[in-house]
Amino acid sequence: MKGYMLIAGKKVYTQEEIKIFFPYDGSLVGTIPRGKEEDVNLAVESAKVGFEKIKKMTAYERYQCLQRAARIISKRANEFAQLLTLEVGKTIKESMGEVGRAVNTITLSAEEAKRILGEEVPFDAAPGIKNKVGFYRRVPLGIIGCITPFNFPLNLTCHKVAPALAAGNSVIIKPSENTSLVVIKLAEVLIEAGFPPEAVNVVTGYGEEAGDALVRSKDVRMITFTGSVETGKIIMSRGGLKKYAMELGSNAGVYIDEDQDCRLKEIAEKVARGGFALAGQVCISVQRVFVHEKLFDTFIEEITAFSKTLKVGDPRKDDTDMGPVIDENAADRIMEWIEEAKSLGAEIVCGGKRISNTLIEPTVVINVPEKAKLFKKEVFGPVIIVNKVSSIEEGINQVNNSPYGLQAGIFTNNLKNAFKFSEEVECGGIMVNEIPTFRVDQMPYGGVKESGIGREGPHFAIEEMTEIKTICFDLT
Repeated sequence: MKGYMLIAGKKVYTQEEIKIFFPYDGSLVGTIPRGKEEDVNLAVESAKVGFEKIKKMTAYERYQCLQRAARIISKRANEFAQLLTLEVGKTIKESMGEVGRAVNTITLSAEEAKRILGEEVPFDAAPGIKNKVGFYRRVPLGIIGCITPFNFPLNLTCHKVAPALAAGNSVIIKPSENTSLVVIKLAEVLIEAGFPPEAVNVVTGYGEEAGDALVRSKDVRMITFTGSVETGKIIMSRGGLKKYAMELGSNAGVYIDEDQDCRLKEIAEKVARGGFALAGQVCISVQRVFVHEKLFDTFIEEITAFSKTLKVGDPRKDDTDMGPVIDENAADRIMEWIEEAKSLGAEIVCGGKRISNTLIEPTVVINVPEKAKLFKKEVFGPVIIVNKVSSIEEGINQVNNSPYGLQAGIFTNNLKNAFKFSEEVECGGIMVNEIPTFRVDQMPYGGVKESGIGREGPHFAIEEMTEIKTICFDLT
């Protein structure tokens, strides 16, 4: 499959190309152009024209376009899902799930296009002010640069692009070089649905080239990015005076309270699914589990037993539970971290072996020291660590013992403990009696500390992607 950039609705090719490989067996999926600064500049000029066109569309017209886009993707769900599996390596079941979520995200954004509200400002509430009335409105920013990740290239791109278009902005999308083909198809659908071609642009290539040029452009009013903390910091240092929404790293923690003995098997299965979905390559994958010491041994038995039932292999097969990680380099790093933890005294109770260049067994590691990378960093692979704690207080401290703060979970029947956990854990989202991997697309989603800035979810993204204009009338 030969990919291309989309600039002002035209297919743009370059002599230099980047190859995209199927993570499972390394076979060639397709190629994309290696976009450079000059391509970004062309896209910026296109997006300027696109912004002038889209901001003149009514809210209802933008709503209609997004609704049409959702219907088109729904009808072509199998096509999108198959391409997702080839590019990302996620199982076909996971890919179909992502397509469904993308349709939902676009539909939610369509509805929000009709609800971008302002408010009256009571000017006469200030002393000595009479005969002045007014209000504020939310208006679009202009050009929004959307830098999207490899793990959910369809739905997470929708989370950036659909709210931006709903609010009347134009966009330039720089997808991951590993998973650009499905993003190109999404952009084509949005144009087919009725958005001005100049308002939806895709520039493919490497982050340090095309991505950097997009970030540095003075005409781009906002960068919305999902990726690593290190890249997020570089973006903010190079982008200058513009708005940012950053969804960065996580090593999500779960605390299992002492009163959960009756449902430990159910919890263990939830935790395992939350840690091994998409081979652990989800920003809110369960990575660190802290179990009350009274339940520790039984929990390890349950999670080990369930993890061993998971079928690892070809993600194109319907019965596969877990596919590969994105590439061999990622697998190398994950295995190094497992070996480091083992050398520091941790114990592997399940998995821990490499099946192929990119396939790693679902792995459970216990008694992991705090200084191990598996504890303090984001593994982004099929590895769950489980440590015992003696109290809710220790559980909270251990969950907070992280540079990240995206989402966390607690399993308890104790209302006071649930409230204490939700109050004291430093995260953007707290899941009570649920794993931190839980997300619905309409909720405010984002983190604190090094997990990011701003919130996603169509309603909340639109707030990030608009600015307030205050209007005052003197009536004297």
